[in-house]
Amino acid sequence: MNEEQRYIQKRIWTARLQSIPFYLCRIFSVKKKKIVFCCIEGTTGYTCNPKYIAEEFIRRNTGYELVWLVNDISKKFPKEIKVVHNSLWNRAYHLATARFWIDNSRKQLEARKRKNQIYIQTWHAKLGFKPTCLDRGSSFSKIAYLVSKHDSDMIDYVLSNSKWYDNTLPTGMIYDGPVLRTGSPRCDILINGKNECRKKVRVAYKLQEDAKILMYAPTFRGGSQGTDRTIAAEQGFPDFERLINVLEERFGGIWYVFLRLHPQLVARNLDREAVDGLNKRTVDVSRVDDMYEVLAGCDAFMTDYSSAAFDAAVMKIPVFIYADDYKEYEGERGKLLWDLRKLPFPLALNDEELEERVKVFNNKQYLKELDELFETTEMVEDGMAAGKVAEVLERLSKEK
Repeated sequence: MNEEQRYIQKRIWTARLQSIPFYLCRIFSVKKKKIVFCCIEGTTGYTCNPKYIAEEFIRRNTGYELVWLVNDISKKFPKEIKVVHNSLWNRAYHLATARFWIDNSRKQLEARKRKNQIYIQTWHAKLGFKPTCLDRGSSFSKIAYLVSKHDSDMIDYVLSNSKWYDNTLPTGMIYDGPVLRTGSPRCDILINGKNECRKKVRVAYKLQEDAKILMYAPTFRGGSQGTDRTIAAEQGFPDFERLINVLEERFGGIWYVFLRLHPQLVARNLDREAVDGLNKRTVDVSRVDDMYEVLAGCDAFMTDYSSAAFDAAVMKIPVFIYADDYKEYEGERGKLLWDLRKLPFPLALNDEELEERVKVFNNKQYLKELDELFETTEMVEDGMAAGKVAEVLERLSKEK
C-alpha cells in the first residue's frame, strides 16, 4: 500500500467514525421549516450565494428557522440567523434535523443525509475558467473524487445561471440530477445594489465621492487536492502603481486598487505577509466577509482565473485578466475551460501587456463581445435569483 492509498484509507475510516453522530441524531425529527447554511466548509462568514438566499428568507419573514454553521462564531450575522460553531456534533445535529441544506462547496466526507431532506448546492462558481473534478484529468486525485462523488450523491438540486454551466455538471461536478436555472443569488446585488454600494464603499474606506476603484481578486493558488493541500502565499502581484497610473491616463479620475485575496489565505492567516508594502492607493479588502458588497461599488475588476470575472461582467464594467503564470497554472490545475485569448476580457501576461491592454481598451467593442458571450452561454442573471430559490424552497416545504 503506497502513501496515497494509506491516506485514503485513513480518510475513509475517519469519515465512518465521524458519521456516527449523524446516525445518532436521527432520533430527532426533521423540521420542515429549518434551513442550515454553510460556506466553504465553515471557513468563511456571511457571504456568497447562501447569504443572499438567507437574506431573502429574512425579508419574507415566513417563519423559517435559519441556522448557519461557521468556524469563527465571532463573525457578524443578522439577528434572525442562529450562528452555530461548526463542530462535528453541532454539524451532525443541525444537518440531521433540517429539511433543507444550502451550501456553496462540498460537504465533508462524514456527512449523511436522510431521505426526507433536500440539499441545494449553490456552488461558488458558475461560468468559470478552472476545470474541476473529472475535467482536471490526471490532476484530479482519488481522494478528491471520493469526496466529490459522496457530496454529489446527496445533492437534490444544483443552482445554475446558464446552459453552459448545465453542460459542465456531469464532468465538472460529477452530477447529473435536477438543475434550477435561477441565476446566482450573489449576483443580485451587482444588478440591484450598485448605486447604494458605490456610496457605502467610499464612505467605509474614506475615499472621495468620485473616486474610482478596480478590484483585483487573484484566485486559489496551490492545493492540488492531493494528500497535502497547501496554499501559496508568495504569488506575484502586478505593479499596482503602474496600473493605477495607466487607469487614470485611460479613464480619468483618481483610482484605487482594492486587493481581495482568496478566503483560504485569509482563513489561515497567510495574507498578512502577502500585503506588506502595498502603496497608499492599494487597499486590502481581503478580510471583508462578502466580497460582492464591495465589488458592487467598483468601476473595474481584474483577476487571473477567478469565476468572479464573469460575475463582475454582469455589471458591464471593464474586466481584465492578469495571468503571469498561465502555462504553469494549467500544468498544475489542468487545461482551462476557456481560451483566455478568445474572451471579451483583455488578457495580459505581464505588467507591460497589462499597461497596453488598459491604454487601448475599447468599451464599445467590449460590451458587444460581452453581449455575445452571455447570449452564447444562455446566461441568466436578472437580479432575482434569491427570490426564485426562495420560491422553490417554499413550494418544497409544503410537500410531504
